[in-house]
Amino acid sequence: VSTEACNAYLAAGEKFPDGMWQQVLEALEHMEAATGKAFGDPSNPLLVSVRSGAKFSMPGMMDTVLNVGLNDEVVEGMIALTNDPHFVQDSYRRFIQLFGRVALRVDDEHYEEQFNLVKERVGAKLDIDLGAEDLESIARRFLTVTHDLTGSPFPSDPYGQLEIAVRGVFDSWMGRRAVDYRREFGITPEMANGTAVNVVTMVYGNMGDDSATGVAMSRDATTGENRLEGDYLMNAQGEDVVAGTRQTKPIIDLSLEMPEMYAELEGIAKMLERYYREMQDMEFTIERGKLWILQTRSGKRTAQAAVRIAVEMAEEGLITRDEALLRIAPEQVDFFLHPQFSPTVQAEIGPALTSGLNVSPGAAVGVVAFDADLAERWAKAGDRPVILVRPETKPDDVHGMLAAEGICTSSGGRTSHAALVARQFGKPAVVGASALNIDVGRRVMTVGDTVVKEGDWVSIDGTTGEIFLGRLDTVVPDIDHPWLVKLLSWADEERQLGVWANADYADDAARARSYGAQGIGLCRTEHMFFEQDRLPTVQRMITTKSLGERREAVQALLPFQRSDFAALFRVMDGLPVIIRLIDPPLHEFLPSYEELTH
Repeated sequence: VSTEACNAYLAAGEKFPDGMWQQVLEALEHMEAATGKAFGDPSNPLLVSVRSGAKFSMPGMMDTVLNVGLNDEVVEGMIALTNDPHFVQDSYRRFIQLFGRVALRVDDEHYEEQFNLVKERVGAKLDIDLGAEDLESIARRFLTVTHDLTGSPFPSDPYGQLEIAVRGVFDSWMGRRAVDYRREFGITPEMANGTAVNVVTMVYGNMGDDSATGVAMSRDATTGENRLEGDYLMNAQGEDVVAGTRQTKPIIDLSLEMPEMYAELEGIAKMLERYYREMQDMEFTIERGKLWILQTRSGKRTAQAAVRIAVEMAEEGLITRDEALLRIAPEQVDFFLHPQFSPTVQAEIGPALTSGLNVSPGAAVGVVAFDADLAERWAKAGDRPVILVRPETKPDDVHGMLAAEGICTSSGGRTSHAALVARQFGKPAVVGASALNIDVGRRVMTVGDTVVKEGDWVSIDGTTGEIFLGRLDTVVPDIDHPWLVKLLSWADEERQLGVWANADYADDAARARSYGAQGIGLCRTEHMFFEQDRLPTVQRMITTKSLGERREAVQALLPFQRSDFAALFRVMDGLPVIIRLIDPPLHEFLPSYEELTH
Protein backbone atom coordinates (compact mmCIF):
# COMPACT_ATOMS: atom_id res chain seq x y z
CA VAL A 1 0.00 0.00 0.00
CA SER A 2 1.75 3.11 -1.24
CA THR A 3 2.93 6.28 0.51
CA GLU A 4 0.44 8.11 -1.69
CA ALA A 5 -2.37 6.21 0.05
CA CYS A 6 -0.87 7.10 3.44
CA ASN A 7 -0.82 10.82 2.64
CA ALA A 8 -4.37 10.71 1.30
CA TYR A 9 -5.46 8.88 4.49
CA LEU A 10 -3.86 11.49 6.76
CA ALA A 11 -5.12 14.42 4.69
CA ALA A 12 -8.69 13.07 4.80
CA GLY A 13 -8.74 12.90 8.60
CA GLU A 14 -7.68 9.23 8.89
CA LYS A 15 -10.03 7.86 6.22
CA PHE A 16 -8.94 5.39 3.55
CA PRO A 17 -8.96 6.88 0.05
CA ASP A 18 -11.64 5.61 -2.31
CA GLY A 19 -10.87 2.19 -3.75
CA MET A 20 -7.85 1.48 -1.56
CA TRP A 21 -9.42 -1.17 0.66
CA GLN A 22 -10.79 -3.06 -2.34
CA GLN A 23 -7.26 -3.14 -3.80
CA VAL A 24 -5.96 -4.52 -0.48
CA LEU A 25 -8.53 -7.34 -0.59
CA GLU A 26 -7.64 -8.16 -4.21
CA ALA A 27 -3.94 -8.30 -3.34
CA LEU A 28 -4.76 -10.57 -0.40
CA GLU A 29 -6.46 -12.99 -2.80
CA HIS A 30 -3.22 -13.17 -4.81
CA MET A 31 -1.33 -14.04 -1.61
CA GLU A 32 -3.85 -16.77 -0.84
CA ALA A 33 -3.40 -18.24 -4.31
CA ALA A 34 0.39 -18.10 -4.08
CA THR A 35 0.56 -19.76 -0.65
CA GLY A 36 -2.35 -22.18 -0.99
CA LYS A 37 -3.75 -20.86 2.28
CA ALA A 38 -6.84 -18.82 3.13
CA PHE A 39 -6.95 -15.72 5.32
CA GLY A 40 -9.23 -16.43 8.31
CA ASP A 41 -9.73 -20.13 7.47
CA PRO A 42 -9.14 -22.20 10.64
CA SER A 43 -8.47 -25.36 8.62
CA ASN A 44 -5.65 -23.82 6.54
CA PRO A 45 -4.95 -20.31 7.80
CA LEU A 46 -2.86 -17.60 6.13
CA LEU A 47 -1.30 -15.29 8.72
CA VAL A 48 0.40 -12.04 7.74
CA SER A 49 2.63 -9.33 9.16
CA VAL A 50 1.81 -5.67 8.53
CA ARG A 51 5.01 -3.62 8.21
CA SER A 52 5.97 -0.05 7.47
CA GLY A 53 8.02 1.00 4.44
CA ALA A 54 9.22 4.62 4.47
CA LYS A 55 11.78 5.89 1.95
CA PHE A 56 14.45 6.31 4.63
CA SER A 57 15.23 3.64 7.20
CA MET A 58 14.03 4.75 10.65
CA PRO A 59 14.77 1.74 12.88
CA GLY A 60 12.27 1.31 15.68
CA MET A 61 10.38 4.50 14.83
CA MET A 62 7.56 2.94 12.78
CA ASP A 63 5.12 0.21 13.82
CA THR A 64 4.81 -3.43 12.74
CA VAL A 65 2.12 -5.98 13.66
CA LEU A 66 2.85 -9.72 13.40
CA ASN A 67 0.50 -12.76 13.24
CA VAL A 68 -2.49 -10.81 11.93
CA GLY A 69 -5.37 -13.23 11.29
CA LEU A 70 -5.30 -15.12 14.60
CA ASN A 71 -8.41 -15.61 16.71
CA ASP A 72 -9.72 -18.39 18.98
CA GLU A 73 -11.00 -20.50 16.06
CA VAL A 74 -7.83 -20.11 14.00
CA VAL A 75 -5.75 -21.00 17.06
CA GLU A 76 -7.65 -24.29 17.47
CA GLY A 77 -7.25 -25.02 13.75
CA MET A 78 -3.50 -24.35 13.83
CA ILE A 79 -3.03 -26.62 16.87
CA ALA A 80 -4.76 -29.42 14.94
CA LEU A 81 -2.58 -28.72 11.87
CA THR A 82 0.78 -28.43 13.61
CA ASN A 83 0.21 -30.62 16.68
CA ASP A 84 2.25 -27.94 18.48
CA PRO A 85 0.04 -26.08 20.99
CA HIS A 86 3.08 -24.36 22.56
CA PHE A 87 4.04 -22.68 19.27
CA VAL A 88 0.45 -21.65 18.47
CA GLN A 89 -0.37 -20.26 21.93
CA ASP A 90 2.99 -18.41 21.94
CA SER A 91 2.11 -16.81 18.60
CA TYR A 92 -1.37 -15.85 19.86
CA ARG A 93 -0.19 -14.10 23.04
CA ARG A 94 2.43 -12.21 21.01
CA PHE A 95 -0.19 -11.09 18.50
CA ILE A 96 -2.61 -9.81 21.15
CA GLN A 97 0.11 -7.80 22.91
CA LEU A 98 1.61 -6.30 19.74
CA PHE A 99 -1.75 -5.54 18.14
CA GLY A 100 -3.02 -4.01 21.39
CA ARG A 101 0.03 -1.78 21.75
CA VAL A 102 0.39 -0.67 18.11
CA ALA A 103 -3.14 -0.61 16.77
CA LEU A 104 -5.26 -0.08 19.91
CA ARG A 105 -2.73 2.12 21.82
CA VAL A 106 -2.77 0.03 25.01
CA ASP A 107 0.27 0.76 27.20
CA ASP A 108 2.67 -2.20 27.01
CA GLU A 109 3.22 -2.19 30.78
CA HIS A 110 -0.30 -3.52 31.35
CA TYR A 111 0.51 -6.64 29.31
CA GLU A 112 3.95 -7.05 30.89
CA GLU A 113 2.41 -6.94 34.35
CA GLN A 114 0.11 -9.88 33.55
CA PHE A 115 2.91 -11.73 31.79
CA ASN A 116 5.19 -11.44 34.83
CA LEU A 117 2.42 -12.56 37.19
CA VAL A 118 2.07 -15.84 35.30
CA LYS A 119 5.86 -16.33 35.12
CA GLU A 120 6.12 -15.78 38.88
CA ARG A 121 3.22 -18.16 39.56
CA VAL A 122 4.82 -21.05 37.65
CA GLY A 123 8.43 -20.16 38.56
CA ALA A 124 9.52 -19.46 34.97
CA LYS A 125 12.49 -17.17 34.40
CA LEU A 126 12.26 -16.86 30.59
CA ASP A 127 9.42 -16.96 28.07
CA ILE A 128 10.64 -20.29 26.69
CA ASP A 129 10.25 -21.85 30.16
CA LEU A 130 6.45 -21.47 29.94
CA GLY A 131 4.24 -24.36 28.91
CA ALA A 132 1.37 -24.24 26.39
CA GLU A 133 -1.23 -23.96 29.17
CA ASP A 134 0.70 -21.06 30.71
CA LEU A 135 0.81 -19.26 27.36
CA GLU A 136 -2.92 -19.85 26.86
CA SER A 137 -3.54 -18.32 30.31
CA ILE A 138 -1.44 -15.29 29.33
CA ALA A 139 -3.41 -14.87 26.09
CA ARG A 140 -6.68 -14.92 28.06
CA ARG A 141 -5.33 -12.30 30.47
CA PHE A 142 -4.22 -10.14 27.53
CA LEU A 143 -7.69 -10.31 25.98
CA THR A 144 -9.21 -9.21 29.30
CA VAL A 145 -6.70 -6.34 29.69
CA THR A 146 -7.49 -5.11 26.18
CA HIS A 147 -11.25 -5.22 26.78
CA ASP A 148 -10.94 -3.43 30.13
CA LEU A 149 -8.72 -0.63 28.79
CA THR A 150 -10.39 -0.04 25.42
CA GLY A 151 -14.00 -0.70 26.44
CA SER A 152 -14.46 -3.12 23.54
CA PRO A 153 -13.73 -6.82 22.97
CA PHE A 154 -10.50 -7.66 21.17
CA PRO A 155 -11.30 -7.72 17.41
CA SER A 156 -11.63 -11.34 16.28
CA ASP A 157 -12.49 -10.80 12.60
CA PRO A 158 -9.23 -11.24 10.59
CA TYR A 159 -10.26 -8.64 8.00
CA GLY A 160 -11.10 -6.18 10.77
CA GLN A 161 -7.69 -6.87 12.31
CA LEU A 162 -5.98 -6.20 8.98
CA GLU A 163 -7.81 -2.90 8.51
CA ILE A 164 -6.95 -1.70 12.03
CA ALA A 165 -3.31 -2.78 11.59
CA VAL A 166 -2.98 -0.86 8.31
CA ARG A 167 -4.40 2.22 10.03
CA GLY A 168 -1.95 1.74 12.90
CA VAL A 169 1.05 1.75 10.56
CA PHE A 170 -0.26 4.81 8.68
CA ASP A 171 -0.80 6.61 12.00
CA SER A 172 2.72 5.78 13.20
CA TRP A 173 4.14 8.10 10.49
CA MET A 174 2.93 11.04 12.58
CA GLY A 175 3.71 9.42 15.94
CA ARG A 176 5.93 11.40 18.31
CA ARG A 177 8.99 9.20 17.97
CA ALA A 178 8.87 9.19 14.15
CA VAL A 179 8.38 12.97 14.00
CA ASP A 180 11.26 13.53 16.47
CA TYR A 181 13.50 11.22 14.45
CA ARG A 182 12.81 13.01 11.15
CA ARG A 183 13.37 16.40 12.78
CA GLU A 184 16.67 15.25 14.30
CA PHE A 185 18.00 13.97 10.98
CA GLY A 186 16.56 16.67 8.76
CA ILE A 187 14.22 14.38 6.82
CA THR A 188 11.80 16.89 5.28
CA PRO A 189 8.48 16.12 3.56
CA GLU A 190 10.19 16.90 0.26
CA MET A 191 12.68 14.09 0.96
CA ALA A 192 10.25 11.48 2.29
CA ASN A 193 6.53 11.89 2.80
CA GLY A 194 4.40 9.16 4.32
CA THR A 195 4.97 5.46 4.85
CA ALA A 196 4.01 2.51 2.70
CA VAL A 197 2.40 -0.55 4.28
CA ASN A 198 3.72 -3.99 3.38
CA VAL A 199 1.49 -7.02 4.05
CA VAL A 200 3.74 -10.09 4.12
CA THR A 201 3.20 -13.80 4.69
CA MET A 202 4.36 -14.90 8.15
CA VAL A 203 7.24 -17.31 8.73
CA TYR A 204 8.13 -18.50 12.22
CA GLY A 205 11.34 -18.78 14.16
CA ASN A 206 9.61 -20.25 17.21
CA MET A 207 8.69 -23.67 15.83
CA GLY A 208 11.31 -25.66 17.73
CA ASP A 209 15.05 -26.27 17.96
CA ASP A 210 15.46 -26.17 14.16
CA SER A 211 14.03 -22.63 14.05
CA ALA A 212 15.59 -19.26 14.91
CA THR A 213 15.35 -15.55 14.26
CA GLY A 214 17.83 -12.70 14.22
CA VAL A 215 19.29 -9.52 12.83
CA ALA A 216 22.61 -9.56 10.98
CA MET A 217 24.83 -6.77 9.64
CA SER A 218 26.97 -7.61 6.63
CA ARG A 219 29.85 -5.78 8.40
CA ASP A 220 30.56 -4.88 12.01
CA ALA A 221 28.49 -1.77 12.74
CA THR A 222 30.83 -0.65 15.54
CA THR A 223 34.29 -1.17 14.01
CA GLY A 224 33.51 -1.64 10.31
CA GLU A 225 35.34 -4.99 10.19
CA ASN A 226 34.33 -7.08 7.16
CA ARG A 227 32.48 -9.87 8.95
CA LEU A 228 28.92 -10.70 9.92
CA GLU A 229 27.78 -9.04 13.12
CA GLY A 230 24.46 -9.32 14.89
CA ASP A 231 22.31 -11.28 17.30
CA TYR A 232 19.95 -14.21 17.10
CA LEU A 233 17.80 -16.45 19.26
CA MET A 234 16.82 -20.07 18.80
CA ASN A 235 13.12 -20.89 18.92
CA ALA A 236 11.99 -17.25 19.05
CA GLN A 237 10.22 -14.54 17.07
CA GLY A 238 11.81 -11.38 15.72
CA GLU A 239 10.66 -8.94 18.36
CA ASP A 240 12.46 -10.98 21.03
CA VAL A 241 15.82 -10.06 19.47
CA VAL A 242 15.34 -6.29 19.44
CA ALA A 243 13.14 -5.96 22.54
CA GLY A 244 15.81 -7.12 24.98
CA THR A 245 13.44 -9.49 26.79
CA ARG A 246 15.86 -12.41 26.30
CA GLN A 247 19.66 -12.36 26.22
CA THR A 248 20.64 -12.83 22.60
CA LYS A 249 23.53 -14.83 21.17
CA PRO A 250 26.22 -13.31 18.93
CA ILE A 251 25.70 -14.27 15.29
CA ILE A 252 29.01 -16.15 15.13
CA ASP A 253 27.47 -18.79 17.43
CA LEU A 254 25.02 -19.65 14.65
CA SER A 255 28.00 -21.09 12.72
CA LEU A 256 28.26 -23.72 15.48
CA GLU A 257 24.55 -24.38 16.06
CA MET A 258 23.41 -24.30 12.42
CA PRO A 259 26.54 -24.16 10.19
CA GLU A 260 24.64 -24.58 6.90
CA MET A 261 22.28 -21.72 7.74
CA TYR A 262 25.22 -19.50 8.74
CA ALA A 263 27.06 -20.20 5.49
CA GLU A 264 23.92 -19.42 3.47
CA LEU A 265 23.41 -16.19 5.42
CA GLU A 266 27.02 -15.15 4.76
CA GLY A 267 26.56 -15.75 1.04
CA ILE A 268 23.32 -13.77 0.90
CA ALA A 269 24.94 -10.89 2.84
CA LYS A 270 27.73 -10.63 0.25
CA MET A 271 25.27 -10.85 -2.63
CA LEU A 272 23.14 -8.04 -1.17
CA GLU A 273 26.24 -5.90 -0.56
CA ARG A 274 27.29 -6.30 -4.18
CA TYR A 275 23.80 -5.43 -5.40
CA TYR A 276 23.22 -2.40 -3.16
CA ARG A 277 26.94 -1.43 -2.96
CA GLU A 278 26.38 -0.69 0.71
CA MET A 279 26.58 -2.41 4.10
CA GLN A 280 23.31 -4.24 4.80
CA ASP A 281 21.17 -4.69 7.92
CA MET A 282 19.13 -7.87 7.42
CA GLU A 283 16.32 -9.42 9.43
CA PHE A 284 16.07 -13.18 9.01
CA THR A 285 14.05 -16.14 10.23
CA ILE A 286 14.91 -19.83 10.07
CA GLU A 287 11.71 -21.89 9.98
CA ARG A 288 12.31 -25.62 10.39
CA GLY A 289 15.70 -25.52 8.73
CA LYS A 290 14.83 -23.07 5.93
CA LEU A 291 16.35 -19.55 5.86
CA TRP A 292 14.11 -16.60 5.01
CA ILE A 293 15.34 -13.01 4.60
CA LEU A 294 12.53 -10.77 5.83
CA GLN A 295 13.99 -7.41 4.86
CA THR A 296 17.24 -5.61 4.16
CA ARG A 297 18.24 -1.98 4.38
CA SER A 298 21.39 0.10 4.58
CA GLY A 299 22.87 -0.49 8.03
CA LYS A 300 23.32 2.18 10.69
CA ARG A 301 26.92 2.39 11.89
CA THR A 302 29.30 4.38 14.04
CA ALA A 303 31.52 7.07 12.55
CA GLN A 304 34.55 4.78 12.92
CA ALA A 305 32.76 1.98 11.09
CA ALA A 306 31.47 4.33 8.37
CA VAL A 307 35.00 5.50 7.53
CA ARG A 308 36.48 2.00 7.46
CA ILE A 309 33.61 0.58 5.39
CA ALA A 310 33.80 3.41 2.85
CA VAL A 311 37.57 2.98 2.43
CA GLU A 312 37.48 -0.82 2.21
CA MET A 313 34.54 -0.85 -0.22
CA ALA A 314 36.49 1.54 -2.45
CA GLU A 315 39.54 -0.72 -2.25
CA GLU A 316 37.35 -3.76 -3.02
CA GLY A 317 36.01 -2.01 -6.12
CA LEU A 318 32.39 -1.89 -4.91
CA ILE A 319 32.40 1.92 -4.98
CA THR A 320 34.72 4.63 -6.31
CA ARG A 321 37.00 6.81 -4.17
CA ASP A 322 34.75 9.79 -4.89
CA GLU A 323 31.74 7.84 -3.63
CA ALA A 324 33.67 6.86 -0.50
CA LEU A 325 34.43 10.53 0.20
CA LEU A 326 30.84 11.58 -0.37
CA ARG A 327 29.53 8.90 2.00
CA ILE A 328 31.35 10.44 4.97
CA ALA A 329 29.76 13.54 6.46
CA PRO A 330 31.89 16.21 8.20
CA GLU A 331 30.14 15.34 11.47
CA GLN A 332 31.47 11.79 11.21
CA VAL A 333 35.04 13.02 10.87
CA ASP A 334 34.42 15.33 13.82
CA PHE A 335 33.31 12.32 15.87
CA PHE A 336 36.93 11.13 15.98
CA LEU A 337 37.56 14.07 18.31
CA HIS A 338 34.91 12.92 20.78
CA PRO A 339 36.18 12.50 24.32
CA GLN A 340 37.45 9.23 25.74
CA PHE A 341 38.31 8.39 29.33
CA SER A 342 41.92 8.89 30.37
CA PRO A 343 43.56 5.51 31.14
CA THR A 344 45.31 7.04 34.16
CA VAL A 345 42.01 8.27 35.58
CA GLN A 346 40.48 4.80 35.13
CA ALA A 347 43.45 3.28 36.98
CA GLU A 348 42.98 5.71 39.86
CA ILE A 349 39.22 5.21 40.20
CA GLY A 350 39.53 1.41 40.27
CA PRO A 351 37.63 -1.33 38.50
CA ALA A 352 34.41 -0.74 36.64
CA LEU A 353 31.08 -1.17 38.42
CA THR A 354 30.11 -3.62 35.68
CA SER A 355 30.29 -3.99 31.92
CA GLY A 356 28.11 -4.79 28.94
CA LEU A 357 28.32 -4.71 25.16
CA ASN A 358 30.30 -1.83 23.62
CA VAL A 359 27.81 -0.88 20.89
CA SER A 360 28.53 2.82 20.31
CA PRO A 361 31.96 4.27 21.15
CA GLY A 362 32.92 7.34 23.12
CA ALA A 363 32.87 8.44 26.73
CA ALA A 364 29.84 9.92 28.48
CA VAL A 365 29.46 11.28 32.01
CA GLY A 366 26.18 12.30 33.64
CA VAL A 367 23.56 11.71 36.29
CA VAL A 368 21.33 8.67 36.10
CA ALA A 369 17.77 9.14 34.83
CA PHE A 370 15.51 6.08 34.65
CA ASP A 371 12.95 7.37 32.17
CA ALA A 372 13.05 9.33 28.93
CA ASP A 373 10.81 12.19 30.07
CA LEU A 374 13.02 12.92 33.09
CA ALA A 375 16.19 12.67 30.98
CA GLU A 376 14.78 15.22 28.56
CA ARG A 377 13.65 17.54 31.37
CA TRP A 378 17.00 17.47 33.18
CA ALA A 379 18.95 17.91 29.95
CA LYS A 380 16.84 20.90 28.92
CA ALA A 381 17.39 22.49 32.33
CA GLY A 382 21.05 22.58 31.36
CA ASP A 383 22.52 22.26 34.83
CA ARG A 384 23.85 18.69 34.49
CA PRO A 385 24.36 16.11 31.76
CA VAL A 386 22.27 12.93 31.83
CA ILE A 387 22.85 9.21 31.27
CA LEU A 388 19.59 7.45 30.34
CA VAL A 389 19.49 4.06 32.11
CA ARG A 390 16.73 1.58 31.20
CA PRO A 391 16.18 -2.19 31.36
CA GLU A 392 15.79 -1.82 27.61
CA THR A 393 14.79 1.13 25.44
CA LYS A 394 11.73 1.27 23.24
CA PRO A 395 10.83 3.61 20.38
CA ASP A 396 8.88 5.75 22.86
CA ASP A 397 12.18 6.58 24.60
CA VAL A 398 13.76 8.31 21.60
CA HIS A 399 13.28 11.86 22.93
CA GLY A 400 15.16 10.94 26.11
CA MET A 401 17.91 9.22 24.11
CA LEU A 402 18.36 12.37 22.04
CA ALA A 403 18.65 14.50 25.17
CA ALA A 404 21.04 12.19 27.03
CA GLU A 405 24.85 12.22 26.81
CA GLY A 406 24.90 8.43 26.80
CA ILE A 407 22.66 5.37 27.07
CA CYS A 408 22.89 2.25 29.23
CA THR A 409 20.61 -0.81 29.34
CA SER A 410 20.67 -4.01 31.36
CA SER A 411 19.43 -6.20 28.51
CA GLY A 412 19.54 -6.34 24.73
CA GLY A 413 22.24 -7.09 22.19
CA ARG A 414 24.21 -5.41 19.43
CA THR A 415 21.12 -5.06 17.25
CA SER A 416 18.72 -4.03 20.03
CA HIS A 417 16.79 -0.79 19.73
CA ALA A 418 19.17 0.99 22.11
CA ALA A 419 22.23 -0.08 20.12
CA LEU A 420 20.81 0.88 16.73
CA VAL A 421 19.52 4.28 17.80
CA ALA A 422 22.66 5.13 19.80
CA ARG A 423 24.84 4.46 16.77
CA GLN A 424 22.54 6.51 14.58
CA PHE A 425 22.60 9.46 17.02
CA GLY A 426 26.34 9.15 17.74
CA LYS A 427 25.66 8.61 21.45
CA PRO A 428 28.04 6.50 23.56
CA ALA A 429 26.14 3.40 24.69
CA VAL A 430 26.57 0.22 26.71
CA VAL A 431 23.80 -2.39 26.43
CA GLY A 432 23.19 -5.84 27.87
CA ALA A 433 24.87 -5.02 31.20
CA SER A 434 23.08 -7.96 32.80
CA ALA A 435 24.58 -7.44 36.27
CA LEU A 436 22.55 -4.23 36.57
CA ASN A 437 19.34 -4.82 38.52
CA ILE A 438 17.21 -1.80 37.56
CA ASP A 439 14.11 -1.05 39.63
CA VAL A 440 12.41 1.76 37.72
CA GLY A 441 9.58 1.93 40.26
CA ARG A 442 11.93 2.58 43.21
CA ARG A 443 14.25 4.70 40.99
CA VAL A 444 17.38 2.72 41.91
CA MET A 445 19.70 0.19 40.34
CA THR A 446 21.96 -2.27 42.11
CA VAL A 447 25.04 -4.28 41.26
CA GLY A 448 25.53 -6.75 44.08
CA ASP A 449 25.57 -4.64 47.26
CA THR A 450 26.20 -1.36 45.43
CA VAL A 451 23.13 0.90 45.14
CA VAL A 452 22.94 3.69 42.56
CA LYS A 453 20.07 6.15 42.95
CA GLU A 454 18.50 8.37 40.34
CA GLY A 455 20.58 11.55 40.16
CA ASP A 456 23.86 9.82 41.08
CA TRP A 457 26.82 10.35 38.74
CA VAL A 458 28.04 7.56 36.49
CA SER A 459 30.50 7.36 33.59
CA ILE A 460 30.07 4.96 30.68
CA ASP A 461 32.63 3.91 28.08
CA GLY A 462 30.93 2.93 24.85
CA THR A 463 34.30 1.90 23.41
CA THR A 464 35.04 -0.77 26.03
CA GLY A 465 31.54 -1.43 27.38
CA GLU A 466 32.50 -0.47 30.95
CA ILE A 467 30.34 1.44 33.47
CA PHE A 468 31.96 3.38 36.34
CA LEU A 469 30.59 5.05 39.44
CA GLY A 470 31.28 8.77 39.71
CA ARG A 471 32.59 11.37 37.28
CA LEU A 472 35.63 10.39 35.22
CA ASP A 473 37.71 13.02 33.43
CA THR A 474 37.79 12.74 29.66
CA VAL A 475 40.49 13.41 27.08
CA VAL A 476 40.25 14.17 23.37
CA PRO A 477 41.99 11.44 21.37
CA ASP A 478 44.44 12.00 18.55
CA ILE A 479 43.26 11.35 15.00
CA ASP A 480 45.22 8.14 14.46
CA HIS A 481 42.53 5.98 12.88
CA PRO A 482 44.32 4.37 9.88
CA TRP A 483 41.25 4.34 7.62
CA LEU A 484 40.53 8.00 8.43
CA VAL A 485 44.11 8.93 7.51
CA LYS A 486 43.69 7.15 4.19
CA LEU A 487 40.28 8.77 3.53
CA LEU A 488 41.64 12.23 4.30
CA SER A 489 44.60 11.60 1.98
CA TRP A 490 42.09 10.87 -0.79
CA ALA A 491 40.28 14.09 0.13
CA ASP A 492 43.60 15.97 -0.19
CA GLU A 493 43.90 14.74 -3.76
CA GLU A 494 40.48 16.14 -4.67
CA ARG A 495 40.09 19.28 -2.58
CA GLN A 496 40.52 22.80 -3.91
CA LEU A 497 40.49 24.65 -0.58
CA GLY A 498 43.47 25.09 1.69
CA VAL A 499 43.18 24.10 5.33
CA TRP A 500 44.76 26.30 8.00
CA ALA A 501 44.61 25.87 11.75
CA ASN A 502 44.12 27.97 14.85
CA ALA A 503 47.28 27.52 16.96
CA ASP A 504 48.99 29.59 19.63
CA TYR A 505 51.88 27.30 20.65
CA ALA A 506 54.50 25.34 18.75
CA ASP A 507 53.11 22.00 20.00
CA ASP A 508 49.64 22.86 18.67
CA ALA A 509 51.14 23.96 15.35
CA ALA A 510 53.14 20.72 15.06
CA ARG A 511 50.01 18.65 15.68
CA ALA A 512 48.09 20.70 13.10
CA ARG A 513 50.85 20.19 10.52
CA SER A 514 50.86 16.44 11.20
CA TYR A 515 47.16 16.45 10.33
CA GLY A 516 47.83 18.31 7.07
CA ALA A 517 47.35 22.00 7.94
CA GLN A 518 49.05 24.30 5.41
CA GLY A 519 49.31 27.37 7.61
CA ILE A 520 48.16 29.08 10.79
CA GLY A 521 45.01 31.07 10.12
CA LEU A 522 44.92 32.62 13.57
CA CYS A 523 47.56 32.85 16.29
CA ARG A 524 46.00 34.65 19.26
CA THR A 525 48.80 36.53 20.98
CA GLU A 526 46.94 36.87 24.27
CA HIS A 527 46.62 33.10 24.59
CA MET A 528 50.40 32.89 24.89
CA PHE A 529 50.18 34.56 28.30
CA PHE A 530 47.94 32.12 30.16
CA GLU A 531 50.89 30.24 31.66
CA GLN A 532 51.24 30.65 35.43
CA ASP A 533 54.69 32.31 35.15
CA ARG A 534 53.33 34.89 32.68
CA LEU A 535 49.82 35.65 33.88
CA PRO A 536 50.81 37.94 36.84
CA THR A 537 52.91 40.05 34.49
CA VAL A 538 50.02 40.46 32.05
CA GLN A 539 47.67 41.36 34.90
CA ARG A 540 50.17 43.98 36.13
CA MET A 541 50.40 45.43 32.59
CA ILE A 542 46.60 45.73 32.39
CA THR A 543 45.88 47.12 35.86
CA THR A 544 48.80 49.50 36.49
CA LYS A 545 48.25 53.24 36.29
CA SER A 546 51.98 53.88 35.84
CA LEU A 547 53.31 54.16 32.31
CA GLY A 548 56.76 53.13 33.52
CA GLU A 549 55.45 50.03 35.26
CA ARG A 550 53.49 49.12 32.14
CA ARG A 551 56.68 49.36 30.05
CA GLU A 552 58.51 47.15 32.56
CA ALA A 553 55.76 44.54 32.27
CA VAL A 554 55.90 44.63 28.46
CA GLN A 555 59.70 44.25 28.55
CA ALA A 556 59.32 41.26 30.87
CA LEU A 557 56.91 39.61 28.42
CA LEU A 558 59.12 40.24 25.38
CA PRO A 559 61.49 37.24 25.86
CA PHE A 560 58.52 34.89 26.25
CA GLN A 561 56.94 36.17 23.08
CA ARG A 562 60.17 36.04 21.07
CA SER A 563 60.83 32.42 22.03
CA ASP A 564 57.20 31.42 21.37
CA PHE A 565 57.19 32.95 17.88
CA ALA A 566 60.62 31.54 17.05
CA ALA A 567 59.42 28.03 17.96
CA LEU A 568 56.17 28.55 16.03
CA PHE A 569 57.97 29.74 12.88
CA ARG A 570 60.44 26.86 13.06
CA VAL A 571 57.58 24.35 13.18
CA MET A 572 55.72 26.01 10.30
CA ASP A 573 58.94 26.07 8.22
CA GLY A 574 57.97 28.91 5.89
CA LEU A 575 54.24 28.27 5.80
CA PRO A 576 52.07 31.36 6.47
CA VAL A 577 51.24 32.39 10.05
CA ILE A 578 48.62 35.06 10.71
CA ILE A 579 49.08 36.79 14.08
CA ARG A 580 46.43 38.77 15.95
CA LEU A 581 48.06 41.47 18.09
CA ILE A 582 47.31 41.33 21.79
CA ASP A 583 43.66 41.88 22.58
CA PRO A 584 43.22 40.80 26.18
CA PRO A 585 39.56 40.18 27.13
CA LEU A 586 39.57 41.27 30.76
CA HIS A 587 37.34 38.41 31.95
CA GLU A 588 40.02 35.95 30.74
CA PHE A 589 42.93 37.62 32.52
CA LEU A 590 41.55 39.16 35.67
CA PRO A 591 39.97 37.52 38.74
CA SER A 592 36.20 37.75 39.07
CA TYR A 593 34.55 40.87 40.48
CA GLU A 594 33.69 38.94 43.65
CA GLU A 595 37.33 37.90 44.18
CA LEU A 596 38.61 41.46 43.57
CA THR A 597 36.17 43.04 46.05
CA HIS A 598 36.83 40.61 48.94
